[in-house]
Order: sequence, then structure tokens, then C-alpha cells
Amino acid sequence: MITYILMFSISLLTSSLNLLVIISVSHFRKLHSPTNLLLLSLAVSDFFIGLLMFFHIVQINGCWLLGDSFCVIFHYLAYIFANASTGTMVMISIDRYVAICYPLHYNTKITQKKVQICVSLCWTWSVVFQSLNLMDNFKQPGMYNSCLGECVIVFNYIGGMVDLILSFVVPITVMLVLYLRIFVVAVSQIRAIHSHTAGLTLHGSVNVWKSEIKVAGSLGVVVIVFLICLLPAFCVTLTGQDTLLNTSAAAFVIILFDFNSCLNPIIYAFFYSWFRKAIKLILTLKILQSDSCDMDIL
Repeated sequence: MITYILMFSISLLTSSLNLLVIISVSHFRKLHSPTNLLLLSLAVSDFFIGLLMFFHIVQINGCWLLGDSFCVIFHYLAYIFANASTGTMVMISIDRYVAICYPLHYNTKITQKKVQICVSLCWTWSVVFQSLNLMDNFKQPGMYNSCLGECVIVFNYIGGMVDLILSFVVPITVMLVLYLRIFVVAVSQIRAIHSHTAGLTLHGSVNVWKSEIKVAGSLGVVVIVFLICLLPAFCVTLTGQDTLLNTSAAAFVIILFDFNSCLNPIIYAFFYSWFRKAIKLILTLKILQSDSCDMDIL
């Protein structure tokens, strides 16, 4: 019962907080930047992950009562949103890498149009890849069940290995390498700023660069939390010990995996003043005013 209550609370909180992010970035024109578009993509995937957590509550005791076809659809959607979330994390890392390491070229290399194309490709790839990966399960739903009430999805060996490499190994490697590079560049630049004695001519550019560092730091926290929350689930997958987990251990892995989607908006609220302002405007219904989308909340 405690597990059910905990998962229901996390699911409700995850969906609500990410819905606030979606409304904020979509509604206010001042927030229509390439970086925030990536946050919007992440919030959309996290929002749907939060909704799917309701069905994890049904599955947590090992008994699935919603039919074989819906079992396949549930896993299909869960894998799509998880893949889209991971792909968006990689794009966020690339965005911050270019902003910190190549600040003079950021506005030409990272544009709204390019980010829209990359986000669309990320979601399209997630849909197509998981459709191919679960093709056999769609053809015969429930073919791998051994008894009534089971919800079993089986990948073929090649598909499973490709999914593991593209969904975990490659993204984790890319994110770690990019953020290590960002950290090295940030440290060297901070030292250069502190040792520089020139005055007002560089004041504006230094402030801009510091703001980029702040954004990189906050999104770095998002990436670190992402890695911590997803690591247990992928370690279980890598070692092939998923069938040996008891109910409590399985519940912990699932809750930690899904809880990452709840933490992202909380991190935004802690680091971003614009998100806190947007929440106030949304909850007070001031966004219903005719000119609310042009409000300056930055």
C-alpha cells in the first residue's frame, strides 16, 4: 500500500510539474529560445512518463489486468518516451557545450530551426526504432506470457543490444565527455576572468558568459540527476538480473527511474527565476489575459 501511494503521488506530481513547464515555455514568447525548446521536449516526454506511472501501479505486484494488447502498447509508449528523454538530454549537453566552448559561434550553430529539426528527428527515431523493436510483440500480443495476468515483452538479441547501446551506452558516454569538457573550459575561463584587470569594456561580455555558465551548471545538475536515477535500471538490464528481483527491489528501480521525470521541474524552479514567475502567472490565471504571452518574465 505504501508503494502504491508513493507511486501515485510521484505520478501526479510529475505530470503536474511538467505540465507547468510545457505551458510556460509554450505560452511566453520571451522563453522561445533554442535551449528552452529542448527543455520543452524534455518536459513533454517527462509528462507522459508521469502519466504512464499510473499503469506501473497496476503492474507493480506482478499482475497485469488490462489485456495483452494494451500491455504491448504500454511498453511501446514507455520506451518511446524514455528514448526521447535520453535523446533530449544528449542535445541539451551539446547545446551547453557549444554555448560554453564556442560562445562566439553559438547563435549561428544553434538556431531555433536547427533545434526544431533535431527534436523532431529524435522523436521520430524513437517511434520508428521501438516499432521495429517490438514488431513481434505487436503481431502476437501475449505470446511470451506463461500464465494469465502476466505482461511480458521480449526483444530479440540484436534488437536488445542495439537498444542498450543507443539508449544508454552512447548517450551516457556523450554526456559525460561533453560535460567534462565544459567543466575544464569553465574553470580555465573563470581563472582568466579573475586574473583580468581590464575594466568596463569587458563587463557586459563577462556577465553574459557568467549567465551561460549558470545555465550550464543548472542543466549539468539535470544530467547528473538523470544518470543517478537511470543507472540502477540499466545496471539490472546489463547484468541480466531483472528476473531475480523481488517485488520491493523491482519497485525501487521503477520508482527511481520514473522519479527522475519529477525532479527536472523542481531543479528548474530552484535555478530559474523565469519558471517561478511563470508558475505564479499560471496559478493565478493571469496567462488568460490577452497580452500575457508578451510579458517579460526573464
